Amino acid sequence: MTTLPPDPALKLVLGSGSPRRLEILALAGISPAAVRAPDIDEDPQYAELPRDYVNRIARAKADASLVADDEVVLCADTTVALGRRIMGKPADADEAAAFLRALAGRRHRVITSVAVKRGDRIWQKDVQSAVALKRLTQREIDWYLATGDWQGKAGGYAIQGPASAFVTWINGSFHAVMGLPLPETLGLLTAAGYPLFGDTK
Repeated sequence: MTTLPPDPALKLVLGSGSPRRLEILALAGISPAAVRAPDIDEDPQYAELPRDYVNRIARAKADASLVADDEVVLCADTTVALGRRIMGKPADADEAAAFLRALAGRRHRVITSVAVKRGDRIWQKDVQSAVALKRLTQREIDWYLATGDWQGKAGGYAIQGPASAFVTWINGSFHAVMGLPLPETLGLLTAAGYPLFGDTK
């Protein structure tokens, strides 16, 4: 991966409306200069595999982002995969309940792809994590749906929210499951020349 020299004049644009990604960036002391979430079609293609899907969507977001000469844009996409099945954001509470019933008592993958764009160049990487949820009763599912936390969450749950009570095991990156793998993201930003940790040389 080609790495550009750090440019202290670069501004970071977050190409995502996710408040969780803002929180994760803040852990590294990063506050984007702007948030501009591109509007793209996120529907899976026929027979598309989860990893291919999430990489395509993250890159499509980067491609759709307009970047000024002094900007670098960070885009990401996260999906939950049960085997070859892609579980995106549920359309309603009924679909969220169906997702939870399918995931309960089983292991699944959470894949997050990160794409960083500067000029006409894109740096990209995906991170896969394995997660297991406990067996769920209907009462537990109803309780979780009532919290509303499932809305806008791939697979119908968020590991850092109330559904953390259901997570029995994780192998991989906690932050990637949240929506942004921090070390890998910082590596991509560094490659694009965005200065980190006070690096201005």
